[in-house]
Amino acid sequence: MDVISRYFSRSGRAGPGAALAATLAALLVVHTPPATAQQPSKPTNKASKKAPPAALVDGQAESRLLEVYQSISQGQHRQALAGAEALVRDYPNFQLAQLVLGDLWAARARPAQPTGAVPGAHLPSNLASATDNKNLDVLREESRRRLQALHARPPANTIPAQFLTLSPRQRHAVAVDASRSRLYLFENTPDGLRLVADYYASVGKLGIDKYVEGDQRTPIGVYFITSRLDPSTLRDFYGAGALPLNYPNPLDQSRGKTGSGIWLHGTPPHQFARAPQATDGCVALANPDLERLLRTVERSTPVVIAPELRWVAPHSVDTARQQFDTVLQAWSDAKAQGDVQSLQRFYTADFKSASQQPRQQWLTKLASTSTQQSKEVELKDKSYLHWRDASETMVVTFGEVTKGERSGTTRRQYWKRQGDQWQIFYEGVIS
Repeated sequence: MDVISRYFSRSGRAGPGAALAATLAALLVVHTPPATAQQPSKPTNKASKKAPPAALVDGQAESRLLEVYQSISQGQHRQALAGAEALVRDYPNFQLAQLVLGDLWAARARPAQPTGAVPGAHLPSNLASATDNKNLDVLREESRRRLQALHARPPANTIPAQFLTLSPRQRHAVAVDASRSRLYLFENTPDGLRLVADYYASVGKLGIDKYVEGDQRTPIGVYFITSRLDPSTLRDFYGAGALPLNYPNPLDQSRGKTGSGIWLHGTPPHQFARAPQATDGCVALANPDLERLLRTVERSTPVVIAPELRWVAPHSVDTARQQFDTVLQAWSDAKAQGDVQSLQRFYTADFKSASQQPRQQWLTKLASTSTQQSKEVELKDKSYLHWRDASETMVVTFGEVTKGERSGTTRRQYWKRQGDQWQIFYEGVIS
């Protein structure tokens, strides 16, 4: 029997010795700080004399929890108990860790019994309420997803299929797998993307695929971080800070999607982690994990949010990247000729520009600008992000640099595949 089956059964009983779930709920209630204790307050003189707590490290709480699970699976309950006690001491707002600790205490207080053999009728009714059962179910699901991330790691040296190529200027990338409640952080190295960290993450209360304002769903697609919000300007609810995303992006807008304020953000002081589906549409991480992102990622870092990530070997996307290189170069050549007729075939009939110029006016401007340039323009720092759902989209960012110059214009285009042809349905200059 695997760790999760031994630890959390779906029948409502849990843990070593098959301790009753309602007993765990009682212990969780006892060890959860009351609401009044969750509000920030000025430290007393007595508190100020205590040594400051050790800095919390990203990913550490989960790693320690998984070590406790491992000890349980190996029958090392004393070691598991010591690990759980230390974990709750260091992370007193980690509810799942509290539940595990309560279960371990309960296992010491009663003999081991077969799963489901301990009746709960003798417990007070308030401890066996529907709310308690729902809270336990939520914690079991959080536990299951954390364990899933441990046992179903991405294959070594693979990347999400959406990342065809990234510009060297994009030093990092982020991908979220909603099915696993997991956020992955990559470093963009000269040798390609390297996975440097991954974290448990919460999405919308009603899941994913946001369509309208207030639907409590997290959007899926290719996005970019637009800014960084200082926690001092936010409510405590958002924890260590926030990284807003550009939802709705041009693809979302073309599909009539609405809403705003989709962020990567932290958690309130009293709550280490949110349930797998708990936000109003944002992606929420534990504060130590978000702090790592805040220290690491930059504005314009790409963020892919997918129902499920497909991991591929980097060389497997070479053909798609090379094919699109040819398409983009053909567009650039047509633009350099200054021929509006040649350019038209690269643009959809419903094309929209970032400046809201009509299609024909935009193309005329592109063509006239090119004919005024006496030197060749090179495409540099290309980024291709490939999104597939009901249709196929390529989010393309690149620099247009006049030969001999060191910098130029950065352009972003959204292309859609129509049969065998790629066409631009949105375009704008971002710097």
